[in-house]
Amino acid sequence: MKKIGALNSEITAVISQLGHTDTIVIGDCGLPIPDGVKRIDLALKPGLPSFIDTLEVVLEEMQVEAAVLAEEIKTHNPKIEQQVREILHDAEMSYVSHEQLKRLSERAKAVIRTGEATPYANVVLRSGVIF
Repeated sequence: MKKIGALNSEITAVISQLGHTDTIVIGDCGLPIPDGVKRIDLALKPGLPSFIDTLEVVLEEMQVEAAVLAEEIKTHNPKIEQQVREILHDAEMSYVSHEQLKRLSERAKAVIRTGEATPYANVVLRSGVIF
């Protein structure tokens, strides 16, 4: 049995296969997942698991050099936006429209769907290198 990090085998597998600049998305329960992109569905019920809890677990295993949030999070979900900025303090942060974020998800290696039920709680994580 795995000792540390994510216990979800799909998340672990996707992270272990990432190369530099590959992306994954962590999304709320309403984010549309494009056809052809791997869906890792963790949603149990509204709020479980939370977006922030999922992000923290993913970051135990993934080296992130940059993150993209929807511009709309600043006005519609500032609490989550602030938490993401604190958690990803070493990563380059950028903002795009929610529509652009959905288009970015089309190129992701996977979208992790959480039970988060607050608006615009979605992030595109770009893989970095550990050297």
